[in-house]
Parts: sequence; C-alpha cells; structure tokens
Amino acid sequence: MKYAICITQLAPMRLGPDHREELTSQFLFSETATILENNGKGWLLLENTWDKYTGWCRSNQFFMSDDLPAFTNNYTGSWVNNIIVNGIPMMVPFGTPLIADVKGINVGFDGTVLHAGEMPADGDGIRKIAALFLNTAYLWGGRSVFGIDCSGFAQAVFRMFNIPLLRDAKLQATQGEAVGFLQEVVCGDLAFFDEGDEIMHVGILLNESEIIHASGNVRIDKIDAQGIIHSGTGLRTHRLRVIKRVR
Repeated sequence: MKYAICITQLAPMRLGPDHREELTSQFLFSETATILENNGKGWLLLENTWDKYTGWCRSNQFFMSDDLPAFTNNYTGSWVNNIIVNGIPMMVPFGTPLIADVKGINVGFDGTVLHAGEMPADGDGIRKIAALFLNTAYLWGGRSVFGIDCSGFAQAVFRMFNIPLLRDAKLQATQGEAVGFLQEVVCGDLAFFDEGDEIMHVGILLNESEIIHASGNVRIDKIDAQGIIHSGTGLRTHRLRVIKRVR
C-alpha cells in the first residue's frame, strides 16, 4: 500500500480531480493519507488516515512513501508557526501535526508545542483552545486558523484533547450521547442545526445561552431552544436540531 504525506502548509481536497471542483476539505502539513487512486494526470484520490475523509488532491503537494511516519501526538501551539522543512522556512497554522522525520522529509521546529490530551477536556481547556480561532474567516472546506468551516472548527478544537471527530457536521452528529435540554449542557457539548431534514451546521456550546461557531467568522452568539441568535443583529440564523456530548 502506498501512502502520501502533505508537504505544503495546507493542501486542498476537492470533490473531483480539477481545480474548479468544490473544496471539500484540506490536509495540514505532515498529515498522511492512503492513496486510493492515481489518475495519471497529477491528481490523487486520498483517504486521510486521521479522519478517513476522502477526496482529490494534487500529487505535487504530497510526498509518496511506502510507510506511515510515526505519530507523535504533538502539534504547533501558536496561532502561526515557523517550521523548517528540508532547510526551507514554512509558515504553518495552529494545530499542525509535528511528525517524526521520515526519509526525504526533515522538519525543524523550536516553537511552542501542544501535546494533545495533556490539557483536561474541561470547560476551561475547551474555551482556551476555541478562543484561538476567534475571528478566523469562514471557509467552506477549511480546517485551520487561516480559514475554517463549522465542522472543521469543532474537529480542530477537539483534536487537541485527543477526541476524534468526523469531518462533516452530519457525520459528527452520529457521535456521542444526546443531551436533552439546553439547561443540561456543559461547556464543550456540540449543538447541531438543520436546513430541512439535513444537518448542516455545528457549534460548540460554552454554556446554556452561548455558542462559539464558524459562521462568516468564528464568533460567539446567543442560543436558545429554537436556535442561534446573532449577537450583533439579533436575527435568528440557525435552527437547533440536537445536542451531543462527545467527551
């Protein structure tokens, strides 16, 4: 089996093998993938080995390997970080995995390291990590402080506590245990919102009346039993479907 290792700060994952196709997700630098298909035209169908999400990526943004690199559970801990890759500087976002060196890729980093799972997954810890993303611009398919979508935001925050979430909101809604009422929530519960019959949005509850989520940007808004109320306009923006506890 052949594997691919991302060698750019962020590599787009698309619905099909074309730059004009929808951006569905991203790889962070050093994230790994199983190669499912090579179309021979510079595109690879990849399955992210961390969240099992699949999509098409450019082959020139990946290093091919017969082996997966050792997983260290260490991540860059500042909002933006300078790493050295094969002697050349690269700026990478918060939460970029720091893998052990593999043949052909040498990584140097002497900045702040976050050891995932070292911080308790309690209210204070979740607030601290989530706050790092405040004002990050919304980007459909985005997974970093350089641009992020709603489910990418939830996934990135919980990754720092060794709590793996699936990639899309509708997939994340299948995880954890249901919480019946807003009055029963604790900081870190996930709230899911629908359009019609489909779950389309997710946010992290800070308490029974506040939610942090990616909508336009990563922001804190009000929430009640009906859904989200924009803190600036007072308008209702998302209809609450279900609350889940994943920790």
